[in-house]
Amino acid sequence: MSTLGLLRTLFNPKIVTPNATQLQSLNRSPFLVGLFFNHEQIRTMSRVKRRTTHPPYWHVLKNVQREDEKISSDNLRFVREVIQDKYKNKSPIKGSDLDIAKTEWDPKTKRSGVIARNIGMYHMWQKDGTKVICTVLHVLDNHVIRYVPPEEYAKSIIGAKVFKNRKPLGCLVVGAEATNPDKFTRQYCSLFSEVGLLPKKRLARFIVTPNAALPPCTPLTAGHFVIGQGVDVYGKTIDYGFQGVVKRWGFKGGPASHGATKFHRRGGTIGTGRDKARVWPGQKMPGHMGSERRFCRGLKIVRINMKYNVIYVKGTVPGPTNSIVQIFDTLLPRRKFTEAPPHPTYFPPEDGTLPQEDIWDSSLHVFGSPSISV
Repeated sequence: MSTLGLLRTLFNPKIVTPNATQLQSLNRSPFLVGLFFNHEQIRTMSRVKRRTTHPPYWHVLKNVQREDEKISSDNLRFVREVIQDKYKNKSPIKGSDLDIAKTEWDPKTKRSGVIARNIGMYHMWQKDGTKVICTVLHVLDNHVIRYVPPEEYAKSIIGAKVFKNRKPLGCLVVGAEATNPDKFTRQYCSLFSEVGLLPKKRLARFIVTPNAALPPCTPLTAGHFVIGQGVDVYGKTIDYGFQGVVKRWGFKGGPASHGATKFHRRGGTIGTGRDKARVWPGQKMPGHMGSERRFCRGLKIVRINMKYNVIYVKGTVPGPTNSIVQIFDTLLPRRKFTEAPPHPTYFPPEDGTLPQEDIWDSSLHVFGSPSISV
């Protein structure tokens, strides 16, 4: 059967299900493959495309719905009062109210991470006068939304791919930046209704071992990490848009004069006419630059401000200022923990006092302290 005839047969309203011969022709027809493939399968076919611009498919849509009719000020005030009464007594602050099983830490434990915002760069100096360039990361109001056990997570789309040939682990869904529920759909707000938290703007998933699982509503702060620890930071790089080969790949370009005409910033030849007369995959050419997911591994924490939940890491992280990143324990073998960290996470004292507001690394010079002792 031809492709056109197969199309008429499949989309004929009088025919409910195609027979076996039609299905075999459908599988062999290259024209109809794209009509019945999943969009996730089509995404992974390209060997060159490295980024996607659509939102993650594992998150429920949270688009802002337009208001069809205007709400009066009195009704709007009433809605806000109802929202405050609904959530004011359910958001936890103290760790003593949470039922967390006490487990021991071991070197193979994988703890949860946190969601932070890159708020800029900052210079600090060591005691020997060496300047250290640090990135300032503000840990937002992180709360655990849900814990997925290993058996359940291994059956999901992502878990089946990650744990295909190894022992499955659990997953923690963490949310950050509470916001007004009116800005999101009812379907998205239902993710937080069971937890008793306001809807979060940001969601992230962290793979954890069963002994590091946390119950819903558990707060995560900057005290989750310690001074001198190595962390991995995951984020999206700066988006530069469409750029040429000089900016994107660092090409030298053509000469500025001596007969050069409209060839100053061009890439030149992209192939040959001999053995394989084609353009090889991965050829460096103009295109989209940046906006890619990247890891910066093994960054050292040199300062923690417990009052404002700010972490100072040595070096740079992916993304521009005011971008969202994820921080978690490093995977580098030589920079992992040698002693037990706050396990499964850090809880501030119940009286509200901080043991130390600003914690510095021993190698840094603290301004305000004496630099010379006699």
